Amino acid sequence: MNKPLVAALATLVITGAGTATAVAAPAQEPTVSAAAQESTVSAAAPAVQAVDFAGTVSLSNCSGSVVRLPASEDNDPALVLSNGHCLESGFPAAGEVVVDRPSSRTFGLLNSSGTRVGTLRASKIAYATMTDTDMALYQLTTTYAQIKSSYGINALTLDAARPAAGTAIKVVSGYWKRIYSCNVDGFAYRLKEGDWTWKDSVRYTSACNTIGGTSGSPVIDATTGKVVAVNNTGNEDGERCTVNNPCEVDASGNVTVRQGINYAQQTYQVVPCVGLDNKVDLSRSGCTLPKP
Repeated sequence: MNKPLVAALATLVITGAGTATAVAAPAQEPTVSAAAQESTVSAAAPAVQAVDFAGTVSLSNCSGSVVRLPASEDNDPALVLSNGHCLESGFPAAGEVVVDRPSSRTFGLLNSSGTRVGTLRASKIAYATMTDTDMALYQLTTTYAQIKSSYGINALTLDAARPAAGTAIKVVSGYWKRIYSCNVDGFAYRLKEGDWTWKDSVRYTSACNTIGGTSGSPVIDATTGKVVAVNNTGNEDGERCTVNNPCEVDASGNVTVRQGINYAQQTYQVVPCVGLDNKVDLSRSGCTLPKP
């Protein structure tokens, strides 16, 4: 899971047979100020959505965001997205899926400038797991309309489409009140960390050097403003497949270790699994999230 990361990058490719081959570390991207990045994006594409902190939340140990589905209604109970490993009860075991577990957890709601403007409270953990993905969805005691009326803040929308490699993204941490800007570098067929394995994980380019506390941050498409993933981990020490040192495993079983590189779990799979009144229903057509 996300921990403070070293700046140097090193990559090791290990074949399925166990042979290790060192490959050149990717060159560190030049440092560009956030203002300069925004200026460049604005000049090239005026329609790009401004990404700020509005709708993000801070947890006691992680980040998160108030999210809605494309079909959510204003009077539906709102949902907060974070990581499964951010649960107040601790990490779910490999193979464990939590559904409709009572929770009274609180979240600090942030406005566009990152100022905490209110406290939201959960009624339950609607869904959480660390199997195939690393995700938690809390259902709140308030609706989207009530949040909008009280604080003037809209929820972020989950994109129903899978992001593409090269997509410009923003990782928005409510815990640190910090925004990271980079691109989707590619996807890990399997990402293995300790006892857990995640499927089709997003790999960032090196500019998103996320740290501990950024876990659960929404990963936002910088063009559409929609959430495409949830930030969850990075390889800190260059170790192979250990806690805080995830490794990539391809379809042939080859293992790649990328020290200093960070990852997220895609969220488009959530959309088919949420139905009327924002209820998570794992039996819905097209729902592929792990089931209990």
